[in-house]
Amino acid sequence: MAHSPFPDPPPDSSRRIPRSIWALGLVSLFMDVSSEMIHALLPVYLVTVLGASALTVGILEGIAEATASVTKVFSGALSDWLGRRKLLAIVGYGLAALVKPLFPLATSVSWVFAARFIDRIGKGIRGAPRDALIADLAPADMRGASYGLRQSLDTVGAFLGPLLAIGLMWLTADHFRAVFWIAVIPAVVSVLVLLVMVKEPRHDTRHREPRMPLRRRELRKLGSNYWWIVVIATVFTLARFSEAFLVLRAQDAGLAVMFIPLVLVIMSFTFSLSAYPVGILADRTDRPTLLAIGLILLVVADLVLAHATTVVGVGIGVALWGLHMGFTQGLLATLVSDTAPPELRGTAFGLFNLVIGLALLAASTVAGALWDITGPQNTFLAGALFATIALAFVVGQRRRLRERHY
Repeated sequence: MAHSPFPDPPPDSSRRIPRSIWALGLVSLFMDVSSEMIHALLPVYLVTVLGASALTVGILEGIAEATASVTKVFSGALSDWLGRRKLLAIVGYGLAALVKPLFPLATSVSWVFAARFIDRIGKGIRGAPRDALIADLAPADMRGASYGLRQSLDTVGAFLGPLLAIGLMWLTADHFRAVFWIAVIPAVVSVLVLLVMVKEPRHDTRHREPRMPLRRRELRKLGSNYWWIVVIATVFTLARFSEAFLVLRAQDAGLAVMFIPLVLVIMSFTFSLSAYPVGILADRTDRPTLLAIGLILLVVADLVLAHATTVVGVGIGVALWGLHMGFTQGLLATLVSDTAPPELRGTAFGLFNLVIGLALLAASTVAGALWDITGPQNTFLAGALFATIALAFVVGQRRRLRERHY
């Protein structure tokens, strides 16, 4: 049985989220500040400075995220076997920090592709072990709040990063590479916080045996409820293509280059405001209902973005997009944690993210092709269609999604 790295709290504080989960949230916050300072500008940098097409942006983003997801399968399973999730998290966050200088050094699309590829490998290494570590640390009746808190702090970084990018673009007279260099600093801080402040509970590793992460026996142990969550999340992801297209939509509506990062600021602000409260609600109320609300918000966001003709209209659509993320991202992680056996949590999160990453690759590629061939309107209308299909799955599988096993 795992032992907490901290003394048992007094009864009146027993419902507090463990300090290491707060620390993991700060780790995510600082890394997201760094990443979003770069990613908020990257689509426009690729298109306007390096001459890439929207299709190229879509393929690059899709491959980058799919790479992260494939890596998560192996890092998650390895963390189950080792019983040491923090070590893999350090490797993943450390690699992401080391690769950040490649972005200001890039002089071609291929350089940017290489930087994004390596950066996402780092994300893949850390993602599943970190999510499984939260499940290890969180009390069973506070999983929703714990995932919501981590997601909320992560997303605070996701809107602070673009805000810093806006200010730095103004101070440097739109000097992309200077902003990319400054983004290295919070990435280093993230790794230091992880090393010093996160304490991992002990795991009994005496009876663990090396194994392949995709053995049939282990896939069966994950259970049908887990696989239904994967199916629903996959269809949902086909509707939720890369946020790079939100940035391109704002540029298409006439937003000045200096203010382009505002797109991710608005999205991340509504995301961060909603993620933690929704996580608390997920521990106290019906989780399928919250997930359905999130999908309805995505349908509305897609319709608004499809038909918006002004920057203000796009801003409203982006805000709704962030709100739907707050209702769904932490909740999906909670549902995976609910249905996966503790000894297979790393594998479960890895498989989940692999399938989601492949769906995101398909969604971003199709979105880029639709954008180049028919324009932004049909891109977002297609997203609304897939979100509606995912909503139908949630309604049809409400009973399964209510069950909590671990």
